[in-house]
Amino acid sequence: MITLLNFIDSIGGPVVAILILFSIAATTLILLKLAATLVQLPARNSTPKRLLAHLQMGELKQLRLLAQRQRNPHSQLIGDAVELLQEQTLSKNDTQSEVIRKARDVAHAYSNYLRPLEVIATLAPLLGLFGTVLGMIEAFKAMELAGAQVDPAVLSGGIWQALLTTAVGLGVAIPVSLIHSLFERRAEQQVHNLQDDIGQVFTYFARHTASETATTSVSQRSAS
Repeated sequence: MITLLNFIDSIGGPVVAILILFSIAATTLILLKLAATLVQLPARNSTPKRLLAHLQMGELKQLRLLAQRQRNPHSQLIGDAVELLQEQTLSKNDTQSEVIRKARDVAHAYSNYLRPLEVIATLAPLLGLFGTVLGMIEAFKAMELAGAQVDPAVLSGGIWQALLTTAVGLGVAIPVSLIHSLFERRAEQQVHNLQDDIGQVFTYFARHTASETATTSVSQRSAS
């Protein structure tokens, strides 16, 4: 226990120790986010763009085959939406509700690990400021106890701790905040692309249904 306390004191105090734990947690979350992104990369022939190209050419069977067993949730959702709309096992409104529900789940998954990173980026500089205040309190307390015979060596401990906690707090917050912003921007772009692609699927089937209805109507008029 004494050894642990001595170690914590040697690195700058408990605030610095907490900030180090924050940096370890942030690094772990960033690695997990990167790993999840790499694992969910779609196959080259099953990207959302390629699937939509098959959709526009009417190759629905090929689209569904390519979308199967994909780890990429975006590609999976396109395949699921096409399957539901093509099979018509649900009503039009129920199908739309189900696709939207799945889209929300996918959009929510894009934000995984972002909230903890945001909390760390927000709290790190505040903890650094808190450590600065504590260090200055120690410095002024030592000054008060020393009275008229102020020893600069006595004050340096508190000032050193104050400066160190500020530096560590900013050192943790700046890169975490930057990486969080990049991840957040990417998640927003993914959600936008997801909404646009699902909209294209609905539009395709709406036009296809309208075309079939018009053809049927013309055939009935010709027969009459």
